[in-house]
Amino acid sequence: MNPETMTDDEILAEFRAAGALLEGHFILSSGRRSPRYLQCARVLMDPARAERLARALALKLPEAVRAEAKAVIAPAMGGLICGHELARALGILSMFVERPTGSFELRRGFRLEPGMPVILMEDVVTTGLSGREAIAAVQFAGGRVIHAASLVDRSAGAVDLGVPFTPLIRLAVPSYPADALPPELAAIPAMKPGSRAA
Repeated sequence: MNPETMTDDEILAEFRAAGALLEGHFILSSGRRSPRYLQCARVLMDPARAERLARALALKLPEAVRAEAKAVIAPAMGGLICGHELARALGILSMFVERPTGSFELRRGFRLEPGMPVILMEDVVTTGLSGREAIAAVQFAGGRVIHAASLVDRSAGAVDLGVPFTPLIRLAVPSYPADALPPELAAIPAMKPGSRAA
C-alpha cells in the first residue's frame, strides 16, 4: 500500500485535529442550512497537513487524468490553497478564477492555451453550483476541464458537475432550505462561517 494514501478515518482525523469540524447552525454558500460545517481553511492552515491531503487526493485521481492535465484551476477564495497543493502534488500549473463582478473569470495574467486540459479543484462541494460556474469560466477562457476534484463532497455522491469528479472524502452531511429547518436547528442562531456573503 502507498504510504501517502489515506483512509476516511485518517482524513477525518486531520479535520478534527485542525478544529475544522464545527457543530451548530450554519448558512452554506449555497444558502442552505446545516448543523455541521467543514472549515477547510483551518485544515489547510498547516502546510504539512495541506500537502498530505493533496497528495492523497492526487493518488485517487485516475492515472489518465494525472497524465493529461496541464493545470489545476480553483475558485477563489476557498479553493486557492487546496488547488495550489494539488497542482504541486501533480507537478503542474496552478491558477484560479475569481468573481470581481459576480461571475467567475480568469484574471491576473493567467492564460490557457486553446483546449488546455485542466482539473477544477474545490475545497468543499455541496450543490455544485460554484463548481459549474467555475467550469463555465474555464471553458470561456479556452480551457477544457477534464476532471473535477475536492477535499470534501458534502453531497455524498449526488452532485453533478458535468465532468468526472473525485473527492478526497464523501460525507453525508444534512442540509436544508432556510424555510424548511428541523426544529432543533431553527432553535439555534445561524452563523455564516464561509467567505461569501449570505
